[in-house]
Amino acid sequence: MQTRFPQQGDGDELTAPVSLTLPGGRLNPAAIGWARQPLVDTAGIGGRGSWGRNKRWEYWNVMTPRYIVGITVSSLDYAAVHEVWVFDRRTEEPVHESVTLLPARGVVLPPSLGGGPVSARAKNLEIDIVDEGDGERMRVTIPRVTIDVVADMPARHERLAVVVPWSERRFQYTVKDVARPARGTIVVDGEAYELPDGASWAVLDHGRGRWPYDITWNWGAGSGTSGGAVIGIQVGGRWTDGTGATENAFFVDGRMHKIHDDLVWEYDQSNFLLPWSVHGGGLEAQFAPFYDRVSRTDLGVISAHTDQCFGVWWGTFVTLTDERIAFEGIEGWAEHVHNRW
Repeated sequence: MQTRFPQQGDGDELTAPVSLTLPGGRLNPAAIGWARQPLVDTAGIGGRGSWGRNKRWEYWNVMTPRYIVGITVSSLDYAAVHEVWVFDRRTEEPVHESVTLLPARGVVLPPSLGGGPVSARAKNLEIDIVDEGDGERMRVTIPRVTIDVVADMPARHERLAVVVPWSERRFQYTVKDVARPARGTIVVDGEAYELPDGASWAVLDHGRGRWPYDITWNWGAGSGTSGGAVIGIQVGGRWTDGTGATENAFFVDGRMHKIHDDLVWEYDQSNFLLPWSVHGGGLEAQFAPFYDRVSRTDLGVISAHTDQCFGVWWGTFVTLTDERIAFEGIEGWAEHVHNRW
């Protein structure tokens, strides 16, 4: 029987480095909480006793006025799953390359965030992500597309790091890093597109953990400028229910305002392109989708159903000091995902 940790509350801020796991591989209770920087060492993920449940990934999204890019490098123990998706907003044509390698091979993921390069190699797909000190550089090649983009790291930029404890054997460490200014070039069918300064944003989802087999989640993110400030939105739900943890935060010029409450998500699962509402903990946000990226994978034991809707956020956020911040025109996405993996 697995021990379930008592809900310690989302207010436990981690301020010093800590290991995610104990020497035997189980969750370290001292790691449960959240941080403004990626302080958690996840090198203990792995091992025979938990083989098949370990999930490690890096997902980068780059959103520009012309293109939306999604880059995934992942290892699920038994499989390496990589993907590059490039969406032309003018024509609504995607260029897409994905691969599932059984067993997992051709993938490099560092033990902890920032601990080394990320790479994936497969037929028709090359991904290299390297920390260059002032930002992460993404170099990607698939048929029809090459990408060379840097996600800049502004000074004093904060990132939401959270440990989500389902039990001592099932837990997830996530770093959600929004509103990173992006620069570089995307080349599609020989046409080079230079990312416009001030209108191109990168978002990172870094994950290390051991997941339940059947899970549903919501995730929403947004990056942009409004009212003369750089605004970042990070919201999630469902998958953290009952754990005492949340992955909710609002960012202003790189400073994170942690939202400790569970949020209420309202959307129509029969038509994901209708408006969404996410509210609670001082946040009142509306989201208007313009495109639903639908993905369905059914391989018997393994399945993944995703509706990732891209669109625009607007609304208000009230800080703990009662400052009311209105925002509009913040581009990003909101998604509904159900995985059996």
